[in-house]
Amino acid sequence: MTAEATDGSLSPARLSPRQIMAAMVALLIAMLLAMLDNTIVAPALPTIVGDLGGLEHLSWVTTGYILASTAATPIWGKLGDLYGRRRTFLASIALFLVGSALCGMAQNFGELVGFRALQGLGAGGLMVGVLSGVAEIVPPRDRSKYQGVMMAAMPVAMIGGPLVGGFITDNLSWRWAFYVNLPLGVIALAVAWFTLRTLPKGVAGGRVDWWGAALLTTWITALVLLTSWGGGQYAWLSAPIIGLAVLTVAAFAAFVLVERRAASPIMPLSVFRSRNFSLAGALAFLSGFAMFGAVTFLPQFQQFVQGASATNSGLLLMPMMIAAMVVSIAGGTVISRTGRYKTFLVAGAALMAVGLGLFATMDTSTSPLVSGLFMVPLGVGLGCLMQTTTLLAQSSAPLRDVGAATGASTFLRNMGGSIGVSVLGSVYASALTSKLGAAGGDAGGSAQSMTPQALQKLPAAAQHLFASAVTHGVVEVFAVAAIVAACGVAVALLVKQLPLRGFGGGATKVSSSEPEPESGSESGSEPGARVVEVAEEATV
Repeated sequence: MTAEATDGSLSPARLSPRQIMAAMVALLIAMLLAMLDNTIVAPALPTIVGDLGGLEHLSWVTTGYILASTAATPIWGKLGDLYGRRRTFLASIALFLVGSALCGMAQNFGELVGFRALQGLGAGGLMVGVLSGVAEIVPPRDRSKYQGVMMAAMPVAMIGGPLVGGFITDNLSWRWAFYVNLPLGVIALAVAWFTLRTLPKGVAGGRVDWWGAALLTTWITALVLLTSWGGGQYAWLSAPIIGLAVLTVAAFAAFVLVERRAASPIMPLSVFRSRNFSLAGALAFLSGFAMFGAVTFLPQFQQFVQGASATNSGLLLMPMMIAAMVVSIAGGTVISRTGRYKTFLVAGAALMAVGLGLFATMDTSTSPLVSGLFMVPLGVGLGCLMQTTTLLAQSSAPLRDVGAATGASTFLRNMGGSIGVSVLGSVYASALTSKLGAAGGDAGGSAQSMTPQALQKLPAAAQHLFASAVTHGVVEVFAVAAIVAACGVAVALLVKQLPLRGFGGGATKVSSSEPEPESGSESGSEPGARVVEVAEEATV
């Protein structure tokens, strides 16, 4: 049963523990679908290129997916607020499955890129649907332990994905890297259909802010293309990159103007008036930049310097992923019991900076054991931040906007990762080529054509030179990432510790002397139907 508040927001669905666990099955499967897709497909890409051709467009298999999912994330979140979480969640699963099936049937590279974009549109709704669904069936006091279990799916995806993808590619066909989503998706679809019936049906009479959605998609698309193409396909000062920069700024300015006047904005700007929400978004962006940007280049060091295979380089990430999984689950339980989350944010950002800083001390003699030990503080920091930033963003917004708030937080994390990969990629390429050039080698040709297998065929002196250049590039990447993560510590220290809804067994009321924020506390529910969420500050 759900209740409607006087402010138009909806109270959380009241489910029994058994119903919550049943719903979690569907949400967890959907989370795995969203996270596994890229890690499973990556090992199949060389085979796909050999079968369909299109080597020059290889990056678009990933870029198209990321672009579509990033642009769609906040839109799915708002649609869930308007039309109900269950409807939009089921629709996103269905769209993802259709895209997966079409990707498996693609006959040329153009079709594959287009179908990957369609798949990405569905994936954008999977992640925000999972996190928003948890927000609607579990109060913040208990939400952290459930989200901790959800976030523990990330290590499973990052470790298991490459192994499954490699096995499928070697023993079946690359097409099964997409078809494997179908049985899991059908199970998630069926379970969600029956277990999420009690979720609120959305705000009656709401309309989709199509102008806002169009402008949001435009500036996100321009920004992602800017960071993906800049310094690689096009020079940073070339006409296409400058044009994309102008388009990004102009579309963003127009988006802000439209959202300020929209009756039901696709991304309510009022939630950013909450200091904690804005800080949660900044932490999500910084952690995404440092984490996903830096870890992308760690396999370069493992394969070219430490001599690991592609499969083994994935397994070598286990210390980080296991640490993240354990801390995410344990941290969720602690937050649920104590209601204290700021400590996890500060400690997480600090440990992430420490871990990245340790990687910045590596040299060509660093062993897998030592680099594995460096991964532990990095994984602990990641486990502290992954679900806590989402929890903070959700608890700082009224329930009627929880989908939009979750979508905005997820969007900022994705954008941080995308921009991090681009910026740190430029740092890596510049450091690598300058090191090779200083040694008198063919910097451009060596860097572009070198593979771990080809490196083993070179003379020992050439191997050492290239390994030194790779190490120099990776160290530069981790040094920059550590500085960015350190900025996250400063941001985390500004977060204000506020009680979570349900803490102490009752409502936490707002002092009558303080103004009520626009992000709003939820009020007006029937006594006993739910507890009142603490109000966030009105302004920064």
